[in-house]
Amino acid sequence: MSAARPLTTLRTLAVIAALPLLLTACGYGSKSTDDGKQTPAAAAGAKKLSADEVKIGYFPNLTHATALVGVQEGLFQKELGGTTIKPSTFNAGPSEIEALNAGSIDIGWIGPSPSINGYTKSDGKNLRIIGGSASGGVKLVVNPKKIKSLKDVKGKKIATSQLGNTQDVAFLNWIADQGWKVDAESGKGDVSVVRTDNKITPDAYKSGSIDGAWVPEPTASKLVAEGGKVLLDESTLWPDKKFVITNIIVSQKFLKAHPDVVEAVLRGSVKTNAWINANPDEAKAAANKALEKLSGKALPAAVIDPAWKSIQFTDDPLASTLNTEAEHAVKAGLLEKPDLKGIYDLTLLNKVLKAEGKSEIDEAGLGAE
Repeated sequence: MSAARPLTTLRTLAVIAALPLLLTACGYGSKSTDDGKQTPAAAAGAKKLSADEVKIGYFPNLTHATALVGVQEGLFQKELGGTTIKPSTFNAGPSEIEALNAGSIDIGWIGPSPSINGYTKSDGKNLRIIGGSASGGVKLVVNPKKIKSLKDVKGKKIATSQLGNTQDVAFLNWIADQGWKVDAESGKGDVSVVRTDNKITPDAYKSGSIDGAWVPEPTASKLVAEGGKVLLDESTLWPDKKFVITNIIVSQKFLKAHPDVVEAVLRGSVKTNAWINANPDEAKAAANKALEKLSGKALPAAVIDPAWKSIQFTDDPLASTLNTEAEHAVKAGLLEKPDLKGIYDLTLLNKVLKAEGKSEIDEAGLGAE
């Protein structure tokens, strides 16, 4: 397997470490929050699986609504029986990968770039992607007084969340497709790419220090609520308007030791996604209730309604799009060409899907042998 350089350099990480924590789909920062106090207790007398507990991680974000809703509504715990689910929330892709490596969590909801980075940095030894969760929910939102068309983006200051994160790579690739030049690491060039904490991006927009942002939900809808205009929905750049924004990873050690527990979590995920898609309004309310518990503040309707509509919840990890996203990172000079063979193991997911009468999912040639 060829070695891959991390999506962010050590020098960049040192800078990023000084930034405030973010609440985004792929996450940036280093803080985790134990959410165990909000977890439904294991059913009294219910049969335990092969582990007493399973520790899961996710972000307090709408693109992680499968986890938010599944925990909030007790759908995971129902499948786990007497095995207790212990959730933690993260504000950072790197910190969730670190937690997975350290055994602080066993299973996590996370974006594609941290997944790729975590897999390649360990030479394919620490994680597997075992399922999908969400697609879409990323937009280029701009100040309509300064930017009226896509060509007007040239020469402007556009925020992304972090050097080398999923949205940053997507924006750099889009810039290159326009024939414009930007130094990936510095963000300087025909467009000024300003790496900005999603938590403060709306304030940066209001102050005029940025002219727009390529960001995930709900940040995109927060900008629209501040007068911004959606200039481009990233989904329009992908075949069938689908691309992975959140998938499910597992520690290989935990997968090997407790496949029954992993299967139960995946069954809970599949049933949660089915419930979300069948009951969108109830699911949106459940996700917002979970966010309110975690952050102390629910999202207003003007933000959550358009944000929710732009996200598709899916069991399919959309493997071919993950491979394309890796290619975009290579093209931007942020990643050496990686060997992603083996990053997926969809065996248990397909077992669950078959039992639910659903079609099995392909690994796009990137499955474990």
